[in-house]
Amino acid sequence: MKFAVIQFPGSNCDQDCVAGINGLNGLRAEYVWHKETSLDDFDAIVLPGGFAYGDYLRCGAIARFSPIMKAVINDARAGKLVLGTCNGFQILCEAGLLPGALVRNRSLRFVCDMATTRVEVDDSPFTHGCPKGTLLRLPVVPVAHGEGCFFADAQTLRDLNANQQVILRYADRRGRIVPEANPNGSIENIAGICNRERNIFGLMPHPDRASDARLGSADGAKIFLSMMETIRGSRCTTAAEHEKRVA
Repeated sequence: MKFAVIQFPGSNCDQDCVAGINGLNGLRAEYVWHKETSLDDFDAIVLPGGFAYGDYLRCGAIARFSPIMKAVINDARAGKLVLGTCNGFQILCEAGLLPGALVRNRSLRFVCDMATTRVEVDDSPFTHGCPKGTLLRLPVVPVAHGEGCFFADAQTLRDLNANQQVILRYADRRGRIVPEANPNGSIENIAGICNRERNIFGLMPHPDRASDARLGSADGAKIFLSMMETIRGSRCTTAAEHEKRVA
């Protein structure tokens, strides 16, 4: 199963993503330069962290217009799984694929800190095998950003909660959603959200840096492996439906 890792000028976690994914059985990741125009050969798409185009104007604002983004948007709307971490999350919001926005941290300073997140939705394509309330330990995965504070207006926030689109929240080691566990001031401690169709997921922490137990935690691998199982399940369903129609 092949994942595309998009490289923008200024991406700096693309290598982490490729290495993390390639270390998992059954998965293979390849770089895709931002000037490419097709992702037809890939089963899923990953927008990595970094500082695409130097974060000029604002994070993700220029990357959103890269040639490859037309393919990302088209494939996402067709149902292909898309994961955006850190800067990738910012790009997804700028592209209109996810609601809300990532704004300047409440501290008004760049934040680089360890993050623990709590799974809020256990039946998304990205959290299979993670019961609600599961803590994803990301001790080697700092959130590292200046604009990682998730914000949404009141109606959007109500919709996100009503539709179970909030996938992860920042929590302390006891699983409590408390202000002290929030590294950037994100509203309601939101660390990651998905779209209504649940095939696009953006989060600020880096699961790619916690995909190997030798680094202190392999919890981040659960997200990539969940994506793989989702794609396999979809293929099995499609095959069964085809056989039923033929019969």
